[in-house]
Amino acid sequence: MVHPRLAFLGIGLMGLPMARNLLRAGYPVTVWNRTAAKAQPLVAEGATFAERPEDALREADLVITMLENGAIVDTVLFGSGAVKALRQGALVIDMSSIKPREAQAHAQRLAELGCRHLDAPVSGGTLGAEAATLAIMAGGEEADFAEAEAVLKALGKPLRVGPHGSGQLAKLANQMIVGITIGAVAEALQLAAAGGADPALVREAIRGGFAGSRILEVHGERMLKRDFAARATAQVQLKDMNNALDAAAGFDGYQLPITTQLRDLYASLCAHGGATVDHSGLFLEIERVNEESDKVRYP
Repeated sequence: MVHPRLAFLGIGLMGLPMARNLLRAGYPVTVWNRTAAKAQPLVAEGATFAERPEDALREADLVITMLENGAIVDTVLFGSGAVKALRQGALVIDMSSIKPREAQAHAQRLAELGCRHLDAPVSGGTLGAEAATLAIMAGGEEADFAEAEAVLKALGKPLRVGPHGSGQLAKLANQMIVGITIGAVAEALQLAAAGGADPALVREAIRGGFAGSRILEVHGERMLKRDFAARATAQVQLKDMNNALDAAAGFDGYQLPITTQLRDLYASLCAHGGATVDHSGLFLEIERVNEESDKVRYP
């Protein structure tokens, strides 16, 4: 079986393990990253390093981007002129989390150049990236998804959810649920502690009920241990909440009142020095709001 030649742009916390899994699956991968040193571990494992994005794109059948936001995707692909190096018919899979309308615009611009596009953001964090168990939500043409599916399966579980931009809508739905639920878990554990209950035992008691969730399991434990080392940062969660509100505003001003309230809390956390903590660090903002941090103790 002849594998397609891959280019991977963006070797960060997520991109590094994702590109590594593609290498382990046997794909030839050329990597590019603005900070070249971050890509060097992949070179040691068999990847080819490109000095410029266009050098990575020139021979690629399939391009994966995993960048910070839509503006950076636009700059790397279009602003730099790198897309001019793409082969006719090449397929670009943007796995970054960006605005749906940005994904649709990128798809249109690539189509005008004779190239194809999928928006395929992911959920599962660095643990999912390392284990190749990411949930992958794809938007685009059915035939393009079918062509990319084997590659995406080396990274997790891909599912096409609709036309261009739909993958980003699915990711926003995911991030809304994650961000809102983190707030609910943080408030609930702090309420338990404020009333004299042991929050660790409260978490244990409710894990088997309807309140049981991955957020309670993973992020609840981080809160109890006060382990806010970043896996996904508060500033990225804030970006996603803002993107959800931006998307809703485009649907005749559709209202997202709960998301708006949680967006404001994440914005305040970032403004008070928590931009780079894990998004479970919303716990710290709720402590600050209540001015009760000196009365709450955790094991």
